[in-house]
Amino acid sequence: MAPTTYTDLIASVRKEVKEVSLEELKRRLDSKEPYVLVDVREKEEYRAGYIPGALSLPRGFLELQVEQRLPDKTAKVVLYCAGGTRSALAAKTLAELGYTNVETANPGFVRWKDLGFPMDTPPQLTEAQRDRYSRHLLLPEVGDVGQSKLLKSKVLLLGAGGLGSPAALYLAAAGVGTLGIADADVVDASNLQRQIMHATSRVGMAKVESAAKALQDLNPDVKVIGHEERVNSSNVARLFNEYDVIVDGTDNFPTRYLVNDASVFLGKPVVHGSIFRFDGQCTTFVPESAAKKLGIASGPCYRCLYPEPPPPHLAPSCQEAGVLGILCGIIGTLQATEAIKILLGKGDLLVGRLLTYDSLKMKFRELKLRKDPECPVCGPKPTITTYIDYEGFCAIG
Repeated sequence: MAPTTYTDLIASVRKEVKEVSLEELKRRLDSKEPYVLVDVREKEEYRAGYIPGALSLPRGFLELQVEQRLPDKTAKVVLYCAGGTRSALAAKTLAELGYTNVETANPGFVRWKDLGFPMDTPPQLTEAQRDRYSRHLLLPEVGDVGQSKLLKSKVLLLGAGGLGSPAALYLAAAGVGTLGIADADVVDASNLQRQIMHATSRVGMAKVESAAKALQDLNPDVKVIGHEERVNSSNVARLFNEYDVIVDGTDNFPTRYLVNDASVFLGKPVVHGSIFRFDGQCTTFVPESAAKKLGIASGPCYRCLYPEPPPPHLAPSCQEAGVLGILCGIIGTLQATEAIKILLGKGDLLVGRLLTYDSLKMKFRELKLRKDPECPVCGPKPTITTYIDYEGFCAIG
Protein backbone atom coordinates (compact mmCIF):
# COMPACT_ATOMS: atom_id res chain seq x y z
CA MET A 1 0.00 0.00 0.00
CA ALA A 2 1.39 3.41 -1.00
CA PRO A 3 2.18 5.89 1.85
CA THR A 4 -0.70 8.26 2.52
CA THR A 5 0.95 10.82 4.80
CA TYR A 6 4.29 12.59 5.06
CA THR A 7 5.14 10.53 8.13
CA ASP A 8 4.35 7.31 6.27
CA LEU A 9 6.49 8.46 3.34
CA ILE A 10 9.53 9.22 5.51
CA ALA A 11 9.14 5.95 7.40
CA SER A 12 8.98 4.06 4.11
CA VAL A 13 12.04 5.85 2.72
CA ARG A 14 14.10 5.14 5.86
CA LYS A 15 13.41 1.43 5.42
CA GLU A 16 14.72 1.57 1.85
CA VAL A 17 17.94 3.56 2.35
CA LYS A 18 21.06 2.60 4.23
CA GLU A 19 21.94 4.83 7.19
CA VAL A 20 25.33 5.51 8.75
CA SER A 21 25.83 6.91 12.23
CA LEU A 22 27.66 10.17 12.85
CA GLU A 23 30.23 8.32 14.92
CA GLU A 24 30.97 5.99 12.01
CA LEU A 25 31.14 8.97 9.65
CA LYS A 26 33.62 10.65 12.00
CA ARG A 27 35.73 7.47 12.04
CA ARG A 28 35.80 7.41 8.24
CA LEU A 29 36.77 11.07 8.15
CA ASP A 30 39.62 10.50 10.61
CA SER A 31 40.91 7.45 8.74
CA LYS A 32 40.55 9.20 5.38
CA GLU A 33 38.56 6.41 3.82
CA PRO A 34 37.70 6.98 0.15
CA TYR A 35 34.13 8.17 -0.22
CA VAL A 36 32.21 11.19 -1.50
CA LEU A 37 30.49 13.26 1.17
CA VAL A 38 27.60 15.38 -0.08
CA ASP A 39 25.80 18.16 1.80
CA VAL A 40 22.23 18.45 0.48
CA ARG A 41 21.26 21.45 2.63
CA GLU A 42 20.57 24.87 1.13
CA LYS A 43 23.50 27.14 0.27
CA GLU A 44 22.80 29.45 3.22
CA GLU A 45 23.02 26.51 5.63
CA TYR A 46 26.24 25.28 4.01
CA ARG A 47 27.85 28.71 4.36
CA ALA A 48 27.28 28.60 8.11
CA GLY A 49 29.43 25.47 8.37
CA TYR A 50 29.85 22.02 6.86
CA ILE A 51 31.60 18.69 7.45
CA PRO A 52 35.18 18.91 6.10
CA GLY A 53 35.49 17.75 2.50
CA ALA A 54 31.76 17.85 1.76
CA LEU A 55 30.44 18.88 -1.65
CA SER A 56 27.52 21.28 -1.62
CA LEU A 57 24.64 19.94 -3.71
CA PRO A 58 21.33 21.40 -2.46
CA ARG A 59 18.35 19.04 -2.49
CA GLY A 60 16.49 21.31 -4.90
CA PHE A 61 19.22 20.91 -7.55
CA LEU A 62 19.99 17.25 -6.92
CA GLU A 63 18.41 15.68 -10.01
CA LEU A 64 19.68 18.50 -12.22
CA GLN A 65 23.33 18.46 -11.15
CA VAL A 66 24.17 15.11 -9.58
CA GLU A 67 25.27 13.26 -12.72
CA GLN A 68 27.67 16.09 -13.55
CA ARG A 69 29.01 16.34 -10.01
CA LEU A 70 29.07 12.57 -9.33
CA PRO A 71 29.68 10.83 -12.67
CA ASP A 72 30.71 7.49 -11.08
CA LYS A 73 27.48 5.77 -10.07
CA THR A 74 29.36 2.98 -8.30
CA ALA A 75 31.33 5.30 -5.97
CA LYS A 76 30.61 5.23 -2.23
CA VAL A 77 28.46 8.29 -1.44
CA VAL A 78 27.32 9.58 1.95
CA LEU A 79 24.61 12.24 2.04
CA TYR A 80 23.75 14.45 4.99
CA CYS A 81 21.43 17.33 5.80
CA ALA A 82 20.47 19.14 9.01
CA GLY A 83 18.48 16.33 10.64
CA GLY A 84 18.51 13.32 8.31
CA THR A 85 15.22 13.70 6.46
CA ARG A 86 16.28 15.51 3.30
CA SER A 87 19.34 13.29 2.95
CA ALA A 88 17.17 10.17 3.20
CA LEU A 89 14.92 11.46 0.42
CA ALA A 90 17.99 12.38 -1.62
CA ALA A 91 19.45 8.88 -1.12
CA LYS A 92 16.24 7.33 -2.46
CA THR A 93 16.42 9.63 -5.49
CA LEU A 94 20.02 8.64 -6.20
CA ALA A 95 19.11 4.97 -5.98
CA GLU A 96 16.37 5.57 -8.54
CA LEU A 97 18.95 7.29 -10.78
CA GLY A 98 21.17 4.23 -10.69
CA TYR A 99 23.63 5.01 -7.88
CA THR A 100 24.47 1.72 -6.19
CA ASN A 101 26.42 2.61 -3.05
CA VAL A 102 24.58 5.45 -1.30
CA GLU A 103 24.19 6.03 2.44
CA THR A 104 22.57 8.76 4.48
CA ALA A 105 24.00 10.16 7.71
CA ASN A 106 21.53 10.26 10.58
CA PRO A 107 20.63 12.42 12.46
CA GLY A 108 22.58 15.10 10.50
CA PHE A 109 24.74 18.20 10.75
CA VAL A 110 22.96 19.78 13.73
CA ARG A 111 23.84 16.80 15.90
CA TRP A 112 27.33 16.62 14.33
CA LYS A 113 27.95 20.20 15.45
CA ASP A 114 26.51 19.53 18.96
CA LEU A 115 28.93 16.62 19.34
CA GLY A 116 31.84 18.97 18.72
CA PHE A 117 32.97 17.09 15.62
CA PRO A 118 35.16 19.03 13.14
CA MET A 119 33.56 21.46 10.75
CA ASP A 120 34.70 23.97 8.16
CA THR A 121 33.25 27.24 6.97
CA PRO A 122 33.63 28.52 3.39
CA PRO A 123 35.35 31.85 2.72
CA GLN A 124 33.10 34.73 3.65
CA LEU A 125 32.32 36.87 0.62
CA THR A 126 30.39 40.12 0.95
CA GLU A 127 26.87 40.34 -0.43
CA ALA A 128 28.17 42.64 -3.18
CA GLN A 129 30.77 40.03 -4.12
CA ARG A 130 28.18 37.26 -4.09
CA ASP A 131 26.12 39.32 -6.51
CA ARG A 132 29.06 40.22 -8.76
CA TYR A 133 30.50 36.69 -8.94
CA SER A 134 27.19 34.81 -8.75
CA ARG A 135 27.79 32.95 -12.01
CA HIS A 136 31.20 31.79 -10.75
CA LEU A 137 29.70 30.64 -7.47
CA LEU A 138 27.34 28.34 -9.36
CA LEU A 139 30.27 26.50 -10.93
CA PRO A 140 31.41 23.52 -8.82
CA GLU A 141 34.96 24.10 -10.07
CA VAL A 142 34.95 27.64 -8.64
CA GLY A 143 32.37 28.19 -5.90
CA ASP A 144 33.10 30.19 -2.76
CA VAL A 145 36.51 28.60 -2.23
CA GLY A 146 37.70 29.17 -5.77
CA GLN A 147 36.45 32.74 -5.89
CA SER A 148 38.25 33.45 -2.65
CA LYS A 149 41.43 32.05 -4.23
CA LEU A 150 41.05 34.38 -7.18
CA LEU A 151 40.53 37.39 -4.92
CA LYS A 152 43.78 36.56 -3.11
CA SER A 153 45.76 35.91 -6.29
CA LYS A 154 48.27 38.13 -8.06
CA VAL A 155 48.90 38.14 -11.81
CA LEU A 156 51.50 40.20 -13.67
CA LEU A 157 50.70 41.20 -17.24
CA LEU A 158 53.70 42.02 -19.39
CA GLY A 159 52.33 44.61 -21.75
CA ALA A 160 49.07 46.56 -21.75
CA GLY A 161 48.68 46.25 -25.50
CA GLY A 162 46.83 43.95 -27.86
CA LEU A 163 47.11 40.78 -25.77
CA GLY A 164 47.34 42.42 -22.36
CA SER A 165 44.11 44.37 -22.88
CA PRO A 166 41.60 41.49 -23.20
CA ALA A 167 43.56 39.35 -20.74
CA ALA A 168 43.54 42.10 -18.10
CA LEU A 169 39.87 42.94 -18.60
CA TYR A 170 38.75 39.35 -18.15
CA LEU A 171 41.07 38.70 -15.22
CA ALA A 172 39.71 41.82 -13.52
CA ALA A 173 36.13 40.84 -14.28
CA ALA A 174 36.82 37.37 -12.85
CA GLY A 175 37.94 38.93 -9.57
CA VAL A 176 41.69 38.30 -9.61
CA GLY A 177 42.59 40.44 -6.61
CA THR A 178 45.85 42.03 -7.76
CA LEU A 179 46.85 42.79 -11.31
CA GLY A 180 50.29 44.14 -12.10
CA ILE A 181 50.72 45.90 -15.44
CA ALA A 182 54.25 46.34 -16.78
CA ASP A 183 54.43 48.73 -19.74
CA ALA A 184 56.48 51.84 -20.42
CA ASP A 185 54.47 53.04 -23.44
CA VAL A 186 51.74 55.66 -23.85
CA VAL A 187 48.38 55.27 -25.56
CA ASP A 188 48.49 56.11 -29.25
CA ALA A 189 45.53 56.43 -31.62
CA SER A 190 46.89 53.54 -33.71
CA ASN A 191 46.58 51.27 -30.62
CA LEU A 192 42.82 51.58 -30.37
CA GLN A 193 42.09 49.20 -33.27
CA ARG A 194 43.03 46.28 -30.99
CA GLN A 195 44.03 47.49 -27.51
CA ILE A 196 40.51 47.60 -26.12
CA MET A 197 41.50 48.52 -22.57
CA HIS A 198 42.29 52.06 -23.72
CA ALA A 199 40.09 54.82 -25.15
CA THR A 200 40.24 57.87 -27.38
CA SER A 201 39.93 60.13 -24.34
CA ARG A 202 43.16 58.65 -22.95
CA VAL A 203 45.40 59.04 -26.00
CA GLY A 204 48.77 60.32 -24.76
CA MET A 205 48.27 58.89 -21.27
CA ALA A 206 50.68 56.27 -19.90
CA LYS A 207 49.27 52.82 -20.65
CA VAL A 208 49.60 51.66 -17.06
CA GLU A 209 47.53 54.65 -15.92
CA SER A 210 44.95 54.12 -18.65
CA ALA A 211 44.76 50.43 -17.73
CA ALA A 212 44.24 51.23 -14.05
CA LYS A 213 41.31 53.51 -14.88
CA ALA A 214 39.64 50.90 -17.05
CA LEU A 215 40.17 47.95 -14.70
CA GLN A 216 39.16 49.70 -11.49
CA ASP A 217 36.05 51.04 -13.18
CA LEU A 218 35.21 47.50 -14.27
CA ASN A 219 35.83 45.95 -10.84
CA PRO A 220 36.70 47.97 -7.72
CA ASP A 221 37.65 44.71 -5.95
CA VAL A 222 40.81 44.60 -8.04
CA LYS A 223 44.04 46.32 -6.97
CA VAL A 224 45.96 47.49 -10.03
CA ILE A 225 49.70 48.06 -9.67
CA GLY A 226 51.31 49.96 -12.53
CA HIS A 227 54.94 49.27 -13.39
CA GLU A 228 55.79 51.99 -15.88
CA GLU A 229 59.01 50.37 -17.01
CA ARG A 230 60.28 47.96 -19.61
CA VAL A 231 61.15 44.50 -18.35
CA ASN A 232 64.89 43.92 -18.43
CA SER A 233 67.54 41.86 -16.66
CA SER A 234 67.90 44.37 -13.84
CA ASN A 235 64.23 44.50 -12.81
CA VAL A 236 62.73 41.16 -13.89
CA ALA A 237 63.32 39.39 -10.55
CA ARG A 238 61.82 42.30 -8.60
CA LEU A 239 58.75 42.33 -10.84
CA PHE A 240 58.17 38.57 -10.96
CA ASN A 241 58.68 37.80 -7.28
CA GLU A 242 55.46 39.50 -6.17
CA TYR A 243 53.14 37.56 -8.48
CA ASP A 244 51.70 34.05 -8.81
CA VAL A 245 51.35 33.89 -12.60
CA ILE A 246 52.94 35.83 -15.45
CA VAL A 247 50.91 36.59 -18.60
CA ASP A 248 53.35 37.33 -21.40
CA GLY A 249 52.00 39.67 -24.05
CA THR A 250 55.37 41.00 -25.17
CA ASP A 251 56.04 41.54 -28.86
CA ASN A 252 59.81 41.08 -29.24
CA PHE A 253 62.17 38.13 -28.98
CA PRO A 254 64.75 39.55 -26.54
CA THR A 255 62.05 40.09 -23.91
CA ARG A 256 60.50 36.68 -24.54
CA TYR A 257 63.81 34.93 -23.93
CA LEU A 258 64.36 37.04 -20.81
CA VAL A 259 60.89 36.17 -19.53
CA ASN A 260 61.54 32.48 -20.17
CA ASP A 261 64.84 32.46 -18.30
CA ALA A 262 63.35 34.38 -15.39
CA SER A 263 60.45 31.91 -15.29
CA VAL A 264 62.87 29.01 -14.86
CA PHE A 265 65.20 30.81 -12.42
CA LEU A 266 62.36 32.12 -10.24
CA GLY A 267 59.88 29.23 -10.57
CA LYS A 268 57.01 31.22 -12.06
CA PRO A 269 54.42 29.82 -14.52
CA VAL A 270 54.15 31.88 -17.71
CA VAL A 271 51.17 31.98 -20.06
CA HIS A 272 52.61 32.88 -23.44
CA GLY A 273 50.73 34.36 -26.37
CA SER A 274 51.80 35.83 -29.68
CA ILE A 275 50.10 37.17 -32.80
CA PHE A 276 51.07 37.92 -36.39
CA ARG A 277 48.77 39.23 -39.12
CA PHE A 278 45.89 36.69 -39.03
CA ASP A 279 47.56 34.00 -36.92
CA GLY A 280 48.02 33.55 -33.19
CA GLN A 281 49.31 31.00 -30.73
CA CYS A 282 49.11 30.27 -27.02
CA THR A 283 50.86 27.91 -24.62
CA THR A 284 51.76 27.68 -20.95
CA PHE A 285 55.27 27.20 -19.58
CA VAL A 286 55.53 25.68 -16.11
CA PRO A 287 59.09 25.15 -14.85
CA GLU A 288 59.86 22.24 -12.57
CA SER A 289 59.96 24.23 -9.32
CA ALA A 290 56.57 25.83 -10.08
CA ALA A 291 55.09 22.47 -11.08
CA LYS A 292 55.92 21.03 -7.67
CA LYS A 293 54.07 23.87 -5.93
CA LEU A 294 51.07 23.49 -8.23
CA GLY A 295 51.04 19.70 -8.02
CA ILE A 296 51.21 19.25 -11.80
CA ALA A 297 53.74 18.01 -14.33
CA SER A 298 56.32 20.46 -15.62
CA GLY A 299 56.79 21.04 -19.31
CA PRO A 300 59.16 22.45 -21.89
CA CYS A 301 60.24 26.08 -21.83
CA TYR A 302 60.28 28.72 -24.54
CA ARG A 303 63.86 27.81 -25.45
CA CYS A 304 62.77 24.19 -26.02
CA LEU A 305 60.27 25.53 -28.55
CA TYR A 306 62.57 28.15 -30.08
CA PRO A 307 66.24 27.34 -29.38
CA GLU A 308 67.23 30.32 -31.52
CA PRO A 309 65.32 33.43 -32.57
CA PRO A 310 64.48 33.79 -36.27
CA PRO A 311 66.36 36.35 -38.36
CA PRO A 312 64.72 39.80 -38.10
CA HIS A 313 63.63 39.79 -41.75
CA LEU A 314 61.59 36.61 -41.11
CA ALA A 315 59.85 37.98 -38.02
CA PRO A 316 58.60 41.50 -38.70
CA SER A 317 56.67 43.24 -35.94
CA CYS A 318 52.95 43.96 -36.04
CA GLN A 319 53.89 47.59 -36.70
CA GLU A 320 55.60 46.43 -39.89
CA ALA A 321 53.32 43.57 -40.98
CA GLY A 322 49.95 44.49 -39.48
CA VAL A 323 47.57 42.43 -37.37
CA LEU A 324 43.84 41.70 -37.30
CA GLY A 325 42.61 43.49 -34.19
CA ILE A 326 40.06 40.84 -33.22
CA LEU A 327 42.83 38.23 -33.18
CA CYS A 328 44.24 39.92 -30.06
CA GLY A 329 40.97 39.36 -28.24
CA ILE A 330 40.92 35.65 -29.02
CA ILE A 331 44.52 34.93 -27.97
CA GLY A 332 44.41 37.30 -24.99
CA THR A 333 41.24 35.65 -23.74
CA LEU A 334 42.86 32.22 -24.06
CA GLN A 335 45.74 33.52 -21.95
CA ALA A 336 43.34 34.79 -19.28
CA THR A 337 41.62 31.40 -19.24
CA GLU A 338 44.91 29.59 -18.70
CA ALA A 339 45.87 31.98 -15.89
CA ILE A 340 42.56 31.41 -14.08
CA LYS A 341 42.94 27.62 -14.44
CA ILE A 342 46.39 27.83 -12.87
CA LEU A 343 45.07 29.93 -9.97
CA LEU A 344 42.13 27.58 -9.37
CA GLY A 345 44.11 24.40 -9.91
CA LYS A 346 41.48 23.13 -12.35
CA GLY A 347 41.45 21.75 -15.87
CA ASP A 348 44.15 20.67 -18.30
CA LEU A 349 46.71 23.38 -18.96
CA LEU A 350 48.46 24.00 -22.26
CA VAL A 351 51.67 22.62 -20.76
CA GLY A 352 53.54 20.75 -23.48
CA ARG A 353 50.93 21.84 -26.03
CA LEU A 354 50.97 24.76 -28.45
CA LEU A 355 47.53 25.94 -29.56
CA THR A 356 47.61 27.76 -32.90
CA TYR A 357 44.79 29.72 -34.50
CA ASP A 358 44.32 30.70 -38.14
CA SER A 359 41.60 33.34 -38.24
CA LEU A 360 41.25 33.32 -42.03
CA LYS A 361 40.47 29.59 -42.03
CA MET A 362 38.80 29.77 -38.60
CA LYS A 363 40.84 26.78 -37.52
CA PHE A 364 42.60 25.76 -34.33
CA ARG A 365 45.44 23.25 -34.29
CA GLU A 366 47.32 21.69 -31.37
CA LEU A 367 50.99 20.83 -31.57
CA LYS A 368 52.80 18.59 -29.10
CA LEU A 369 55.79 20.22 -27.41
CA ARG A 370 58.58 18.21 -25.83
CA LYS A 371 61.35 19.12 -23.47
CA ASP A 372 64.74 19.51 -25.09
CA PRO A 373 67.16 17.32 -23.07
CA GLU A 374 69.93 19.67 -24.19
CA CYS A 375 68.06 22.85 -23.31
CA PRO A 376 70.60 25.37 -21.97
CA VAL A 377 68.14 26.68 -19.35
CA CYS A 378 65.69 23.95 -18.25
CA GLY A 379 67.74 20.89 -19.20
CA PRO A 380 69.50 18.63 -16.68
CA LYS A 381 72.84 20.35 -17.37
CA PRO A 382 72.00 24.01 -17.92
CA THR A 383 74.66 26.27 -19.40
CA ILE A 384 72.66 29.47 -18.93
CA THR A 385 72.24 30.06 -15.21
CA THR A 386 72.06 33.85 -15.15
CA TYR A 387 70.68 36.59 -17.35
CA ILE A 388 72.53 37.23 -20.60
CA ASP A 389 72.71 39.94 -23.26
CA TYR A 390 69.36 39.19 -24.89
CA GLU A 391 69.58 41.91 -27.51
CA GLY A 392 72.95 40.53 -28.59
CA PHE A 393 71.68 36.94 -28.52
CA CYS A 394 68.73 37.77 -30.77
CA ALA A 395 70.89 39.87 -33.10
CA ILE A 396 73.20 36.90 -33.60
CA GLY A 397 70.20 34.65 -34.19
